[in-house]
Amino acid sequence: MKGTGVQPAAAIMVQGTGSDVGKSLLVAGLARAFTRRGLSIRPFKPQNMSNNAAVTADGGEIGRAQALQARACGLPASVHMNPVLLKPQTDVGAQVVVQGQVWGNVTAAAYLDLKAKLLPKVLESFARLAEGADLLLVEGAGSPAEVNLRAGDIANMGFAEAADVPVVLVGDIDRGGVIASLVGTWTLLTAAEQARVAGVIVNKFRGDVRLFDGGVAAIRARTGLACFGVVPFFPAASRLPAEDSMSLGTSPETKAESATVRVAVPRLARIANFDDLDPLIAEPDVDVIFVPAGAPLPGDADLVILPGSKSTLRDLEFLRAQGWDIDIAAHVRRGGWLLGLCGGYQMLGRQVRDPRGFEGPAAEWPGLGLLDVETEIGVTKRLAECDGEDLASGQAVRGYEMHMGTTTGPGLSRPMLRLGGRPEGAVSADGRVMGCYLHGLFAADGFRHGFLSRLTGRRHGGIAFEAEVERVLDGLADHLETHLDLDGLLAVARRRILS
Repeated sequence: MKGTGVQPAAAIMVQGTGSDVGKSLLVAGLARAFTRRGLSIRPFKPQNMSNNAAVTADGGEIGRAQALQARACGLPASVHMNPVLLKPQTDVGAQVVVQGQVWGNVTAAAYLDLKAKLLPKVLESFARLAEGADLLLVEGAGSPAEVNLRAGDIANMGFAEAADVPVVLVGDIDRGGVIASLVGTWTLLTAAEQARVAGVIVNKFRGDVRLFDGGVAAIRARTGLACFGVVPFFPAASRLPAEDSMSLGTSPETKAESATVRVAVPRLARIANFDDLDPLIAEPDVDVIFVPAGAPLPGDADLVILPGSKSTLRDLEFLRAQGWDIDIAAHVRRGGWLLGLCGGYQMLGRQVRDPRGFEGPAAEWPGLGLLDVETEIGVTKRLAECDGEDLASGQAVRGYEMHMGTTTGPGLSRPMLRLGGRPEGAVSADGRVMGCYLHGLFAADGFRHGFLSRLTGRRHGGIAFEAEVERVLDGLADHLETHLDLDGLLAVARRRILS
């Protein structure tokens, strides 16, 4: 970076014409592809907005996508890979996490003034990652075409200019209008920003890519930009952890007829860490249904899971507004199984209190009353990687805790897990209602298969989930090696060292 005294590393930034165009997966695939070439790769996203977060090895939290990208590089996740994380709590406010730790809560309007003040922290993290790296793969957020948000920007062109990083622009052809979105985005940039864009990538193409040759020519004629490739749709991407709730329920796969286990998940308004369900979704005979607002929970579900929430009290209110509390009570009366994870666990208790308004306006609500516990949201956020065992089966579990609530009550005398030698969670007297704070427990194959066997009364053997994630990452890297000019992208990234 100019003027910092830091030796620049090769770097390139993947920006998109909008959200959900595939930036995160492209960076993950590129990270794995370049790592397999023997390069030392670091992923980086200056600013992220997501309630799907991961605990890092250095004791903080970052967006789930950057944790996946770190895994693609064969590295432990670091807080410096995503120095600013915004976790929406209301329609107009979010919790701000800076270099892995909670900074505070802000409204959207207040954040417009704050973000420029966070740029030094962002550049500090970027410089730390650059030490010893051959290549930094930087992911933008949203779109640089949001010129109304350009002042003080740290997510797209504001960062790219401050760190002097070249940009490649990605458009999603699957949603239609990709020529207009790429050309329109480029047109809205300033002349200096346009000069920073090295080329484009057209993502999620279905059919014969040669049919888009005319489209590539049209983009080049109007912008002068080269195309680094047209990437065909990669269906297996649905088996990798998703970053935000826009992706929920978008998988084209259906297993309703072949499934022997049916799992219903209420889609809460502030759903968080829903990648907890990915290992269940990946099982070929498990049908996981994310139930939208206004729809009843299916009466034939074997298991209902209340997922994590960024605002437990608001989502508890939302759950009741949909009538899901009535559906859950009926499910339990029928002998159905019920599991609450983190915020969902808090909802299962007798009371949830947030007296100081850490997750929104201060409030207190009765819970569903299915576990004899109560929770108070407090100032201290617990962030920890954990391992232990499921007490019902003795199977090993591993994951992480990420919550601000403290749960107490008689129900804790029947814990669900033992983590690091201490009891965790609670289970009802009949064993069919349970909750805990451990995110990621279903990733443990032995626990997951044993848990499903208990649900059905039949022995359940399924996939090796972690091995499947690795297989998909390798397949994604192969896919990009075939359809993208990786040598051309690397050459653009290395120009930064010489500039």
